[in-house]
Amino acid sequence: MTDNNTEKAVRTVEGRVVSNKMDKTVTVLVERQVKHALYGKYIRRSTKLHAHDADNACNEGDIVRVSEIAPMSKTKNWRVVQIVTRAAE
Repeated sequence: MTDNNTEKAVRTVEGRVVSNKMDKTVTVLVERQVKHALYGKYIRRSTKLHAHDADNACNEGDIVRVSEIAPMSKTKNWRVVQIVTRAAE
């Protein structure tokens, strides 16, 4: 038999913190650009994710990198890996 030691790639995205009002949880807005199928114009689409912030270190406006994890609650299945840039205050 063959030995499968390949690890699954962890999905990681960058986004902006839009809310940090919850305890140990932040809401991250992730924007992406998709090409319109017929007209070819690039359209901006966005998704809001709930991410685990164990140290409550993130503030609104921070750019953060989040990675996908096993579900922690009904809506939270992302974790803050790194704060890329802090918001100007």
